[in-house]
Amino acid sequence: MGYEKNARDLMSPGARTIEGHETLDRAAQLMREEGVGALPIVGPSGRYEGILTDRDIVLKCVAEGHDPAKVTASDLAGGLWSCPPTATVQQALEIMEEHRIRRLPVIDDNKIIGMISEADLAKHLPDTELAEFVHRIYTGT
Repeated sequence: MGYEKNARDLMSPGARTIEGHETLDRAAQLMREEGVGALPIVGPSGRYEGILTDRDIVLKCVAEGHDPAKVTASDLAGGLWSCPPTATVQQALEIMEEHRIRRLPVIDDNKIIGMISEADLAKHLPDTELAEFVHRIYTGT
């Protein structure tokens, strides 16, 4: 039997997180510092509570006239989708495709141990499979 990759093999280990009480201006600063477009949101115990994207900040806060210094990460928390480190590549792709998300937290014992992004998929998937995934994510078909 051949070895099948799983989510742990795909993910970038570790993930910079933000606590739910932190403001969106702080989130934007962290995204810039880390060079990422999304931050998993965690509660005081480190439990995963959702994800915040740069797009969320722009569309759900700034574009609606809200002050990013007053809106918290929890206010915009969305997408509680994740997978365990033992999920197969196919299972991880199915979650991402079903919910049309480009980043998937990998959770073990209620803690984030890594993230799977499009860049991670590009490193591990054959070009044809990657192209099909991107098409389904962006077109919903």
